[in-house]
Formats: sequence, C-alpha cells, structure tokens
Amino acid sequence: MKPVLPDDNNKRAVRAQTCTARCFREVKRMIERAELHDLPEILQLQYLAYQSEAALFGSQDIPPLKQTLDEVIAEYQSGIILKMTEGGRIIGSVRAWEQDGTVQIGKLMVHPDYQRRGYGSQLLAEIERQFPGKRYELFTSTRSTDNLRLYQKRGYTEFARKVIAGELEFVYLEKLLHQNTGDIT
Repeated sequence: MKPVLPDDNNKRAVRAQTCTARCFREVKRMIERAELHDLPEILQLQYLAYQSEAALFGSQDIPPLKQTLDEVIAEYQSGIILKMTEGGRIIGSVRAWEQDGTVQIGKLMVHPDYQRRGYGSQLLAEIERQFPGKRYELFTSTRSTDNLRLYQKRGYTEFARKVIAGELEFVYLEKLLHQNTGDIT
C-alpha cells in the first residue's frame, strides 16, 4: 500500500485538528471581583492552599485554617476580594482593604495544582490596581520563602518582624509610592 502524502486540503485538516485539540486544552483564566456566593468556594480553596503553610510548622493551628465563613463575609463587606477562575472554577484569590491610607493585602492564595505559573503575581498586581497610588502592606511567615521571594520580586521590602507564638514569626512588607516621581516600587 502506498503512503498517502498530505495535499493542501489534508494539511488544513491536520492544522484544524491540532488547533481544536490545543483550543480544548487552553481554558480562559479571568480575575474579577468575587461575589457573595463565591465565598464558600474561596474559603474551601483557602483551607486547601494553606496546607503547605501549615506543613512548614507541623501544625494545623494557623489563622487561615481556622477562619470561618462569617469572618470571610466580614472581610468581603469591608474590602475587596478578587478571584481567579479557570473553566468556571476558582483557582486563586486575594483580599484587600484600605486603612488610614494603607492598603492591607491578605490571603493571597493559588490552588496547589496551579502554583508556580505566575498566577499569584497576577493576583497581587490586580489587587494593587484596585487601589492605585497607595501604600501597600502585607505579611507572611519567615518560613514562607516562596512568598517572600514573590513579594520582593513585586517590589515589596521588609519593614518589621513580629514573633506571634513559638516558632511562628511574621515578616511585614511594604510597597511605597515614590514621593518624587509618583511611581510605585
């Protein structure tokens, strides 16, 4: 039997099949404000995403794993919660609120299956865009080296440390607006 060589029509069909397969794999990701009905799913993501943080201390006794839905609703009502979705599923989230001219950023999380793809950085950049021209502040534990690396890469610098309990120590970081240029660093 003679092999069939692709002609122009076959080449187009092969390209279409390849594109179709690729297009099914490429699912659109979106960052937008969370709605009240998203909060239970975000809290479940929080419980999952913070397992790695708990493992750093060998304890499930960390605030993100003890937070209740009512507490998340209170944060929602006093600030902004963003969600990152892919294919209708929430895969990341971050929260922020403004207090005395400083934007407090917290609970930056990405589903473990989606980490190390730049999604945390995208969420952080988007929450900053929600509060332009402000001073930003956040914290993480001293053992969270990946978080510290991300925050420093995004222009955050350490300004304080605080021992919370036992081996749990928080590093507080800030990102300031340059007074002379108006640029954020």
